[in-house]
Amino acid sequence: MSSVLTDLFPHPIVQAPMAGGVSVPQLAAAVSDAGGLGFLAAGYKTADGMYQEIKQLRGLTSRPFGVNLFLPQPETADPAAVDVYAHQLAGEASWYETELGDPESCGDDGYDAKLAVLLDNPVPVVSFHFGVPAREVIDSLHRVGTLAFVTATTAEEARAVERAGADVVIAQGVEAGGHQGTHRDVPETDGSGIGLLSLVAQVRESVGIPIVAAGGIMRGGQIAAVCAAGASAAQLGTAFVAAHESGAHALHKQALTNPLFARTELTRAFTGRPARALVNRFLREHGPYAPAAYPEVHHLTAPLRKAAAKAGDAQGLALWAGQGHRMARELPAGQLVEVLVAELAAARTALSAGGAR
Repeated sequence: MSSVLTDLFPHPIVQAPMAGGVSVPQLAAAVSDAGGLGFLAAGYKTADGMYQEIKQLRGLTSRPFGVNLFLPQPETADPAAVDVYAHQLAGEASWYETELGDPESCGDDGYDAKLAVLLDNPVPVVSFHFGVPAREVIDSLHRVGTLAFVTATTAEEARAVERAGADVVIAQGVEAGGHQGTHRDVPETDGSGIGLLSLVAQVRESVGIPIVAAGGIMRGGQIAAVCAAGASAAQLGTAFVAAHESGAHALHKQALTNPLFARTELTRAFTGRPARALVNRFLREHGPYAPAAYPEVHHLTAPLRKAAAKAGDAQGLALWAGQGHRMARELPAGQLVEVLVAELAAARTALSAGGAR
């Protein structure tokens, strides 16, 4: 690994920050204590809610960790299209006996307030999704001793990340579960994402900063592969959804390996931005009609997803998952890190032995 990263965590394993309640302090602490880099997800939380989770995490581990922020999005949604989608979802609201959410609530996700908290109470790493923070933001984080990681889904985006002064680029392949971290939401490019190995190779030839590879990684052998392609470490999300400490709903954990959910698909059905989820009834019925409207659609559907969880109905949940979901293992997070490290070592030994023949 790059020395920038080895000073933070000895094993090249980053636990992806998964918003919506998955990346709880217990999960991040277990990963960090095992020698990886645990992450909290500040998305959809208030600034105080984020601060309270940071305090809790600091009480659980003395190891480095990170906090992830969603960048505010430009107001490009067509209100008429959102209204049409709300009308389409009226049947869902009736079925789950709930009201649709307010699509106009908290459009910037409290970004400035969260930044202020993180500058007053610095953490080792802050990562950014959905764009590149301003150079002044990264400089201000550096002044308080915080490293900045930024997601990119193309080599062009990675160059923008480097120009902004970020310390690490997270190269996210199209295989990744949850939201694609594209810097601009362009509906015409839906489904045209780059596979992880190709992306890592392209980014490696485009920037000089360390790369963390993300997208469908579930085994130590895959970590070895992305490191061979030019990454310094791998970021795993779906692999940790099933971990004992994960805050994911039990239905979500079970769905990862349930034959009923055979595949994943990129969809706007739940949030209005492309995100990879297990294909269920909600995705099939509403995905084709969901507008490009984030975070409006997220807020609109939030009560439906909450009601589906309360009803124990996995067909109405946003079952975020990467393409490797069927390889999920229900283990304590620390043990999963140990297994991944052993698999990585075995893969590297096999590669060395092959090269020696």
